[in-house]
Amino acid sequence: MPRHPTAGQPTRSDPAAPPIAAARYGIGEIVKHRMFDFRGVIFDVDPVFANSDEWYEAIPEGIRPRKDQPFYHLLAENAESSYTAYVSQQNLIPDDSDEPVDHPAIAGLFTGYEDGRYRLKAEHRH
Repeated sequence: MPRHPTAGQPTRSDPAAPPIAAARYGIGEIVKHRMFDFRGVIFDVDPVFANSDEWYEAIPEGIRPRKDQPFYHLLAENAESSYTAYVSQQNLIPDDSDEPVDHPAIAGLFTGYEDGRYRLKAEHRH
């Protein structure tokens, strides 16, 4: 019987991937910030922090979130304006207002609002 081509060779050990927390929220869900007065619809999720060090260091140390958790991209709104936000999972809570989010980019990403969430357009799904 022929030997496997790698038989007898040292095995390569891959470093273990860091543990990743499961995302609590999904694309199209409406959430609000735990500490600041804004809410938004999720349009993307990073499994762990994926922004710049400068962005992270600009957060006051006393409220700086851990990097080893999901971070969410939001089309956000507050009483004054609409904008995009990048928020850690630990700083989000469900928004139970049952009100749609008023953001100009929603129509480009989502098809509609139903049952408290938005449906992502087919061309943006992967």
